[in-house]
Amino acid sequence: MLNSRREFLRQTSQGFGMLAFSSMLARSGHAAQQPHHAPRAKHVIFCFMDGGPSHVDTFDYKPQLKKQEGKAIGQENVSILSQSSAARVWFGSPWNFSRRGESGLWVSDLLPGIASIADELCVVRSLVGKQPLHGQQALLMHTGRETGRAPSFGSWVSYGLGSENENLPGYVLLNNDWIPNGGFENFASAYLPANHGAMMVRAKGTPVDNIVPQDKLAIQRRKLDLLQLQDRSFAGQVANEAAIESAIVNHEKAFLMQSSIPGIADVSGETEQTRRLYGLDSKDEYKRHYSLQCLRARRLVERGVRFIEITCPLTHSNNSPWDQHGNLVKYHNQNAMITDQGVTALILDLKQRGLLDETIVVWAGEMGRTPHTPRVSATAGRDHHVNGYSLFIAGGGFQGGTVYGQTDEFGNAAVENKLMIQDVHATILHQLGLDHEQLTFRFGGRDVSLTDVHGHVVKPLLSS
Repeated sequence: MLNSRREFLRQTSQGFGMLAFSSMLARSGHAAQQPHHAPRAKHVIFCFMDGGPSHVDTFDYKPQLKKQEGKAIGQENVSILSQSSAARVWFGSPWNFSRRGESGLWVSDLLPGIASIADELCVVRSLVGKQPLHGQQALLMHTGRETGRAPSFGSWVSYGLGSENENLPGYVLLNNDWIPNGGFENFASAYLPANHGAMMVRAKGTPVDNIVPQDKLAIQRRKLDLLQLQDRSFAGQVANEAAIESAIVNHEKAFLMQSSIPGIADVSGETEQTRRLYGLDSKDEYKRHYSLQCLRARRLVERGVRFIEITCPLTHSNNSPWDQHGNLVKYHNQNAMITDQGVTALILDLKQRGLLDETIVVWAGEMGRTPHTPRVSATAGRDHHVNGYSLFIAGGGFQGGTVYGQTDEFGNAAVENKLMIQDVHATILHQLGLDHEQLTFRFGGRDVSLTDVHGHVVKPLLSS
């Protein structure tokens, strides 16, 4: 019996394929953990609405805003969790709200497609963040921490469950040519093994760099075996052999992905009906690319990828796609036009294929937007707001057609069933069969988790 991973790495001197390598990973701690309890869901798709879509213009109907429009908000409504001052004025929604579906869920006309599937949506209206800043809130949404280097939510899911497909990674980022505030740390594995970081697939051009082989497979295999031999020899000489092991895993995964990624990226085999459903026939380039990524997300779920994130494109010279400090109507309409059909189609398509029950679809930005503005005008906007905002979750055992939590009559502050991002993380992990307190990794002398000392499973969000 080998005494240590290092001894194993040092003594293993011949190249071998993934089957044998998987056995080594099981001994070295790189293999996925067993679920802590029976899972309800297997996959997560995170539709990240970078910049902060306005909660009071989407899912949190506040008729008082229109009635009190133009009136000063007063000192009692000023908060450090919102860009606010007493002289700012209430700003009613430019979009109409209606009750949708059998549930009667309030959704605005801004998102007509999503409104049409209201009965699938579990809407949380009482999220509270830490700071009204894009970078910090994006990191909080993705990593559970607003500062510092920490593993992404997707990395934790990949670490906990692995991928159901040995030819594909557990975590895929479907990027739309814009990296959100907070940078690549939003999608990084940090101190988890490097093979649990996100693999990025682009909307335009070549989906993945160097995915087309330059050599015949047999030659590649010989080169890879030689590289692994050198890596294993080197691992026996360094203190952090886990980093070398992760590199070996990534090399093997890249080798296997050559045959899988092109098939995922190429949607030409999909029916014309499916392509139209997603909006791939749109005249708008941004919408076509976003819709393409949504369709790829469904294909990745079918092939066993655990966590998929879809980002938004930046269409104008602002800080983030949904960050409308001015021209709220113009750019929220544009962002909705780009994303609404693709997200709606994704949920409908998953349901039609019997995959929605095992797939959690999350729609969220890093923040909401102020229900007030400096001055009401045709070009008025809304500013940063984390004092109470919304997201929705569909599928994966979450209760559709329901609302959890409330903000006050103006949408200015959460007043009922306040939730932190860590609560959302804990609940999603629970549905995946993972206990957020038990899913840990030893780092810095202690067992670290996604939720740290925060978070609880929010049972009212879940179906029986």
